[in-house]
Amino acid sequence: MLIVYPTRGEAGFLRERALEQASWRGRERLVGPDWQALELGLGKANAAMTLGAFLEAHPEVRQVLLVGIAGAYPGAGLRAGDVVLAAQEIQADLGTVGGLEALGMPALELEARRYYNHLPADPLWTARLHAQLGLVPRPFLTRDAVSETHDEAAELERRWGAAVENMEGAAVAQTALWFGVPWAEVRAVSNPAGVRDKTRWDVPGALAALAKALEPLF
Repeated sequence: MLIVYPTRGEAGFLRERALEQASWRGRERLVGPDWQALELGLGKANAAMTLGAFLEAHPEVRQVLLVGIAGAYPGAGLRAGDVVLAAQEIQADLGTVGGLEALGMPALELEARRYYNHLPADPLWTARLHAQLGLVPRPFLTRDAVSETHDEAAELERRWGAAVENMEGAAVAQTALWFGVPWAEVRAVSNPAGVRDKTRWDVPGALAALAKALEPLF
């Protein structure tokens, strides 16, 4: 299993379990007894190029799990410290305001299937994580620029039906789909989406909740 995380601050619980800590193309790489982990960098471009290069160099990788923190949309019923499992990733800032399908231009085409803005998580692995971790799959949304206000967050939630917002998930999803590698994603809520006042964030609490939720995997 390859575990990927956007920033080094999101990997403290992995670092504590690692047998080896190294560097791969300037990114942190951790090696555990039956897993490895890789820092991706912030945002979609970093996530796609890092994961793509790593999968090209390591064809033995059989599944990818993205972990980290996220902002919760106002109607999702989530609070700081809640941990959520992705049913899909939605790439919300690609194409028109309503997405790519209206243009007839898929973001990814594999054999007979076209993917526009919605990128489904691997159903078998997601079901396994649901059973192991007790997390209910919910839609995630990815943007290069996160919500700046409550109204912006509420509009994105209304338009796309997502529960949480992040900056890397769709890139990991699309890259994994292209390589034919099953992907899944687990994130902990650190803040309400649209709230930029970091005094209202709880990153340490979110990371502690994430570590606890993922314990059954180790």
